[in-house]
Amino acid sequence: MTIKIIMTILAFANGIFMTMDGFHVMIKGKYIGPEKPGPWANLFYKLKIDVFKLGPLFIILGLSWLLWLYGLWSNQDWTFIFGLIISVLTLWYIKVGTFLIAFLERCVPTK
Repeated sequence: MTIKIIMTILAFANGIFMTMDGFHVMIKGKYIGPEKPGPWANLFYKLKIDVFKLGPLFIILGLSWLLWLYGLWSNQDWTFIFGLIISVLTLWYIKVGTFLIAFLERCVPTK
């Protein structure tokens, strides 16, 4: 039960923040926090994607985390697979994902 509560807190915080950040960037043209996004944005810059146009993606991922919470607490069959999918899709955004991207940028040579 302790793990379920910890997972709930983390998923709720991530879901709410990503949803708010998505709406914020769509309305204000910048993310919550510093003017320049963190190292995670470099991945998108290399793919020639404007990170300030990713608001809808943030909203979808944030709402997905909240949907996953519903599945977790109502014991839905799809909860585990859905959780794995959104965890992988969100890895680029969280601090661990940002650390991995920053680490990979230093270790993997680019042209």
